[in-house]
Amino acid sequence: MKSHDFLGTADSIADIQDAAESWSPQHTLTWAFETFGNGVAISSAFGAEGVVLIDMASRVRNDFRLFTIDTAFLFPETYNLMDRIEEKYGIAIEKVPSLLSPAEQERAYGSSLWSRDPDLCCSLRKVEPLRRKLTECSAWITGIRRDQTSARAGARRVEWDAKFGLIKINPIVDWNLKQVWRYIYDHDVPYNELHNQDYPSIGCTHCTRAVRPGEDSRAGRWSEFGKTECGLHIIEPAPAARAAAASKADS
Repeated sequence: MKSHDFLGTADSIADIQDAAESWSPQHTLTWAFETFGNGVAISSAFGAEGVVLIDMASRVRNDFRLFTIDTAFLFPETYNLMDRIEEKYGIAIEKVPSLLSPAEQERAYGSSLWSRDPDLCCSLRKVEPLRRKLTECSAWITGIRRDQTSARAGARRVEWDAKFGLIKINPIVDWNLKQVWRYIYDHDVPYNELHNQDYPSIGCTHCTRAVRPGEDSRAGRWSEFGKTECGLHIIEPAPAARAAAASKADS
């Protein structure tokens, strides 16, 4: 299928989904940029996977779009990394804030919402801003990997994102962590200094701690709640799949 023939819908995705599983990350990025042009953007929280994608994209196209959800609660090291990324790659990161400032959120929901209802806090500061940003896009590119969490185990390299209603592209979905770090070292990619301090997964300051010896790599995220996802990458079935499931349940 030629890039310009791709419709970018839940129905058309099936025509290339299986073939895409054999694509390299670089081939996937090239296809994404050729297919969607300025309508596709890389979403990054500037973890190890995210900086790998940014470096790969810079070798494919020099004017790609890159955005991040700025919760206003990120670590200083994360903001510092953003500055380094902008300088090294000559790009401007699109920073997407919550509709509520931290003070407005506190007035509306009380203090330290993350300590009482982290799902609501993530919804306000991450999911809603992403949903708003993606209305500008035809597709988005992420650095998720299947082996990160059980919720991501079924992710495809190219898939329909029913949650947000557009194509989602995951170029390194089949990589492992060793491959990620090998790429970083081989290509001298800037990364978050907190990774050197036992922070394999980095989010907001209130909900991220260092991982202890023997713990899972995401044990430092929302550690008091048994929560592993902020909600951005919870896979929902496409409309046709939901309809089939509903029909089966009614029969």
